[in-house]
Amino acid sequence: MTTMAALQSSFTSLSLSANSFLGQRFSPSFYPPLVKSTKKPCSIVAKLKRWERKECKPNSLPVLHKMHVKVGDTVKVISGNDKGKTGEVARVIKHNSTIVIKEINLKTKHVKSKEEGEPGQIIRIEAPIHSSNVMLYSKEQNVVSRVGHKTLENGKRVRYLIKTGEIIDSAENWKRAVKEKANTAEVAATS
Repeated sequence: MTTMAALQSSFTSLSLSANSFLGQRFSPSFYPPLVKSTKKPCSIVAKLKRWERKECKPNSLPVLHKMHVKVGDTVKVISGNDKGKTGEVARVIKHNSTIVIKEINLKTKHVKSKEEGEPGQIIRIEAPIHSSNVMLYSKEQNVVSRVGHKTLENGKRVRYLIKTGEIIDSAENWKRAVKEKANTAEVAATS
């Protein structure tokens, strides 16, 4: 009790006036200037690592990059550990210009068990590769080439290989890619 009374008396004896140092406010020159960032954070959430950030447009939508490859294209890796290997594009990730190629750039992933008594697993997954590290590949002539765009007589705009003149965007290729995607979806649903 005596300590409380002593504290109260010390606070009452302490007077803060406008003239004293403790009663004055700091002038604005003491505060650091506020810097407004011009980039807005993205409101759309994608599966990114903690340290990755997506570039956003002013309306907070992610910037989707134009890419020279599409799902179902045959490509050849021109740089990296898997240089020289050919494969088919399985997935395209447009916000960071990466692609996943079947059976290429395999990484080891350790998976914990989901239920008691079930052992953990070590599986191999296909990791993404940047799209600049691949070129389109012609199976008939065994040559890699850059891609060009042209309009056909019927008004349809298609992609073609510059070296060979081979048209990539044919109706058969699209039907085959759609069928394979449906088959993989059915397999995933059954398992």
